[in-house]
Amino acid sequence: MIVPARGLLFDADGVLVDSDESIERAWVRWAHRWDHDPAAVLAGIHGRRSDDTVALLVDHADRARALADIDRYELEDVAAVTACPGAAELLAALPAGAWAVVTSGKRGLASARLTAAGLPLPSVLVPADEVPRGKPDPAGYLAGAAGLGLPAADCVVLEDSLAGIAAGTAAGAAVIGVSERALDSHVPVVVRDLRGLTWDGAALHIPAEVLLRG
Repeated sequence: MIVPARGLLFDADGVLVDSDESIERAWVRWAHRWDHDPAAVLAGIHGRRSDDTVALLVDHADRARALADIDRYELEDVAAVTACPGAAELLAALPAGAWAVVTSGKRGLASARLTAAGLPLPSVLVPADEVPRGKPDPAGYLAGAAGLGLPAADCVVLEDSLAGIAAGTAAGAAVIGVSERALDSHVPVVVRDLRGLTWDGAALHIPAEVLLRG
């Protein structure tokens, strides 16, 4: 499958870095600390900024402390993060100005996870703490495309979460779902992971063997 793309916009968690277990450990720890049901908390965290999750669960007076806790817990667990299959190979083949990372994590956490996974840091990183609204709002992906000097319509977004897929679609980009999690979305093309994907400057090439849908 060939998808036209002059630039690539990656989500981080679940697409470039395998951080699910690290994230869940941090949020379970946080849930116990703040007297919430861990299962209920975990059900709503993927693709959402920690600020937005905390705002739903903690009264305004305590939010700053609650947010500081989850920020600390996630950073303390960062060494457990690894690269998703195919991520290192794909990123190593991309020119620096051709790709960006748009994440629901804050800059320090996103950079720490990419580094722990042995992946390069992008020249354009749009973290959650530098956009006015988090996913599913398109602000992050619009900023990522602008950072590459491109309209979002000329980019492909690679996302696993429903919120991130909605954000990429709202930005006007083509969206490729990544992992089985993305099968719950509307996107017509979903890949198991990034193995075998290549980019030639004008299009993303996806081998048939990694397609889960498409």
